[in-house]
Amino acid sequence: MGLFFITTLTYSQEPADEKRLDEVAERGAHVMPFDLEKTLHIFSKTNDGGIQQVIVKNKSDTEQINLIRSHLSKIAAEFKQSNFSNPEKIHGKNMPGLADLKAANDGQIKISYKELPDGAEITYATEIQKLKSAIHQWFDAQLSDHARHAVPGHEHNSEHHH
Repeated sequence: MGLFFITTLTYSQEPADEKRLDEVAERGAHVMPFDLEKTLHIFSKTNDGGIQQVIVKNKSDTEQINLIRSHLSKIAAEFKQSNFSNPEKIHGKNMPGLADLKAANDGQIKISYKELPDGAEITYATEIQKLKSAIHQWFDAQLSDHARHAVPGHEHNSEHHH
């Protein structure tokens, strides 16, 4: 039993294999309007859920900033309606954590969108442990699948970091 637990922990931090990374990037290009090569995803787990940020690598790239804001604003609205079809299109129906997030009742997860100077972020907050775990699993899966374009966040305060 302990060996399985260790394997699970290790896997959650490992990037997906090259073929999977290529497939995710290709599917992502059809869902996300911004350029993955010009942007960075940051997934920060918090005590009550997590913060998903997408920022530009070049702070003067206003086109990418606008594309990020448009996309994150749209998907935050979809997520509030328990519509997680876009992550499903990119990562598949069996993405860890996704089934629990889709099954959450209205109001169980507080989802908020915010513009950042160099992109945007979505914050997920809940008091329900099962949903906190689902958000963390979902973030781990995204970090694995977007390994070339994503990093885990650190302790999060009111200012985002780079």
